[in-house]
Amino acid sequence: MATTHDVVGLQADLERKLAESAERHQVPGAAVGIALGDHDAYAFHGVTSLDNPLPVDAGTVFQIGSTTKTFTATAIMRLVEAGRIDLSAPVRTYVPELELRDEDVAARVTVLHLLNHTAGWTGDYFEDTGEGDDALARYVARMAELQQVTPLGESASYNNAAFNLAGRVIERVTGQTYEAALRELVIDPLGLADTLLFVTDVMTRRFAVGHQLHGGQVRVARRWHLSRSARPAGGVIATAADQLRYARFHLGDGTADGERILQPETLARMKQPTASLHASALGDSVGICWLLKDVAGLRLVRHGGTTNGQLSAFVLVPERDFAITVLTNSETGGQLHGELVKWALEACLGVAEPEPEPLSLSEAELAPYAGRYRTANGFVDLAVDGDRLVASTTFSEEALAKLRSVYGDQVPEQRLIPIKLLPDDRFVVVDGPGRGGRGYFVREGGVVSAVDLGGRLAPRVPEG
Repeated sequence: MATTHDVVGLQADLERKLAESAERHQVPGAAVGIALGDHDAYAFHGVTSLDNPLPVDAGTVFQIGSTTKTFTATAIMRLVEAGRIDLSAPVRTYVPELELRDEDVAARVTVLHLLNHTAGWTGDYFEDTGEGDDALARYVARMAELQQVTPLGESASYNNAAFNLAGRVIERVTGQTYEAALRELVIDPLGLADTLLFVTDVMTRRFAVGHQLHGGQVRVARRWHLSRSARPAGGVIATAADQLRYARFHLGDGTADGERILQPETLARMKQPTASLHASALGDSVGICWLLKDVAGLRLVRHGGTTNGQLSAFVLVPERDFAITVLTNSETGGQLHGELVKWALEACLGVAEPEPEPLSLSEAELAPYAGRYRTANGFVDLAVDGDRLVASTTFSEEALAKLRSVYGDQVPEQRLIPIKLLPDDRFVVVDGPGRGGRGYFVREGGVVSAVDLGGRLAPRVPEG
């Protein structure tokens, strides 16, 4: 088992592991940082862009995607401590103009519902409302069209839209734009000099560009940036070193450079379960934003991110004063960061998560799970294929139009996803880019009624 004194001794192994994994998974560039106690180790690989290549180095910034949500939650917790936000208060206390399709939900949804993915409405809602300071206000006004998928507070289903609304709560409470408030509440107090929010800041730095696989060929992904309305859910850009500095704050006592930012009790509260994730791809439970997973008696506190061709991982183990960040510029980066995190946990902490053992089921036993399930962007069809199920995605015309407006002719390829069943109606992805991903089926009256896909609940479409 590694100690805080020999993490630096892992440097050569880390560099070899990163290079080998990046080559195997066709990841053009990546940056990894590991913190253990007072010691850091970093590794950098490849180039920022295949079209305009620069070596990835310590100063390269990557999109961290949904790890941004933890920044948004941290800002809200600062406002909670200041007595300006109450997590149990209705969102309309702060955003009185909120309108949703379900008026009862609009009246009762609380700030905590936003931060633990239990709001229940369609979460993958990405509407570009422009780059003006009113982007979030205009986005929230359009949330009135979102479908309520599950009852408020009943279950956790990953919700980007809820975090964008949380960003609007911050704006209304502080009287500032989300970006200005986040800088004042989190970025500047933590000394995150290389953590950015605007493209105009990024363009003066060495920055990573996303990549996608098309017909087996790796191509630069366009467009590069998320819309401003999505910033509270996924818009932060940072270096690996800044990510470790941020990690150390959440591992610490709530101070940064000797200044009190949050109380230790608040940091601990953020890491306590508030809703179950049923051992899905996201973890066992969700705290206040953090995705929690217990492995070998240790709690992993996590939140990765995905943007257009950039995937990242961010994992803390508070009991062992450990953190790892993995930043990649490829849609296959999930496979890379899965391998690097697994390796680091074992190499640094001696923690190894056992591989799941799929059930051996017949076609007749798999048949009750097959069918069509409705997602935010269309449908997922599950079909029996021998001893496994295969998932295929169909986009609605509206979703395709939105994808084309963002990606042009580079709409992400849809691939068949093979899964095998685990005990208790759970499943694991057994091949492809999502290999190792988990999910589960929901039953009502003994009949399969929904499936969890990537942390999102998709209800089953009745036959006929």
